[in-house]
Amino acid sequence: MVITLEELQTYKNFDELANDVLNLAKEILPDKLIYLTSFSDKEQIILKLSDVNTHISLSEGMVINLDETVCNRIDFQKNQPLIYEDLRKETCLDDLREILALVNINSYLGIPISLVSGERFGTLCAAHHEASDFDKKSIDLLQRIAKMFSYYLELERLAYRDSLTELYNRQYLFNSFEDVSKAGGVFFFLDLDGFKKVNDLHGHDVGDRVLKEVALKIQKVVDKHKSAFAVRLGGDEFIISFPPISSSMEISCLAEELLNYLNTWDREYQLSTSIGIVLYPAGRGINLDTILKNADNALYRAKAAGKNTYIIF
Repeated sequence: MVITLEELQTYKNFDELANDVLNLAKEILPDKLIYLTSFSDKEQIILKLSDVNTHISLSEGMVINLDETVCNRIDFQKNQPLIYEDLRKETCLDDLREILALVNINSYLGIPISLVSGERFGTLCAAHHEASDFDKKSIDLLQRIAKMFSYYLELERLAYRDSLTELYNRQYLFNSFEDVSKAGGVFFFLDLDGFKKVNDLHGHDVGDRVLKEVALKIQKVVDKHKSAFAVRLGGDEFIISFPPISSSMEISCLAEELLNYLNTWDREYQLSTSIGIVLYPAGRGINLDTILKNADNALYRAKAAGKNTYIIF
């Protein structure tokens, strides 16, 4: 799964380590602008810059269409750096000529950063407004720095992801809630109906496969909503955090969509889902434990109402 900017902001010491990475790279290539980026499916985000370069028009937080970036040309499978010492001579970049002129980059070195799992994270880049050389020793050192940074990312990722389903875990929920709650939102508290029977009849290996499938189905719904995320609290309990939803009809449609997704199984798995839903206001200092308690209360009522349904607290 892609590491989002929101997830990065919860990582312990991310800013400090990112700055250390840039400072080390800057010592190797002192005359270059060094920058760190991350990728989403369609965009590239400039996370950090080594310094303010008056010649090159990049800024922290800048979001660029991935198809319009040089970094997208990097071969992540081979894990090889991409080097252009004089972009003006590269006919293969004619489709990016106007964009490169706009940001005023004429030489470029891009080092791929991948997670241990092989998923691409982003790049460590060096750029200059004039043509310039990149020697092998400098490139090798930057690759080592990028590799060490990827190990850090993996450690942080493991701390905030559920190892079975790859959804976020309880720690991520508590760490991110302060920022999430500023805008208010809606929590869906999901619990599988009949999961214990699946474990008892078919064993825990089958139970784990079911939980993974549940996570995939939940993620499909989450991916349709900006700023939403899913958490596995433990066992067969899940939380989906949605941004504010003002329409009760939209909430009901979301709940019905989830119930339909999570009620479609092979005959041998008699599974459904109960959902407790809680809305909370923006910036009122509401306690996460209180929200979870209210969501659990609504979930209990959904179970008592016959399961495979939802109740709004």
